[in-house]
Amino acid sequence: MMINLVYFARLKEVFGLAEEVLPSTPATVADLIALLAARGGVWHDELATGKVFRVAINQEMAQLSDAISDGAEVAIFPPVTGG
Repeated sequence: MMINLVYFARLKEVFGLAEEVLPSTPATVADLIALLAARGGVWHDELATGKVFRVAINQEMAQLSDAISDGAEVAIFPPVTGG
């Protein structure tokens, strides 16, 4: 069981990673965010409650309550603005 995590924009720079593989699959997006935030430091700062970021599972926007399936690609990124 594993998932592929992909980070974009500011989060990619702050975390110092473009992607990584987690050897286990958290049950939900909320579980994943809690697991990553528990790393502390910039992880906690950027993924803390109240911070704004988006999550997509297999290129579909996801909510915190959405389940993550084994082998999924999960992207975490700041909100996109522009015109």
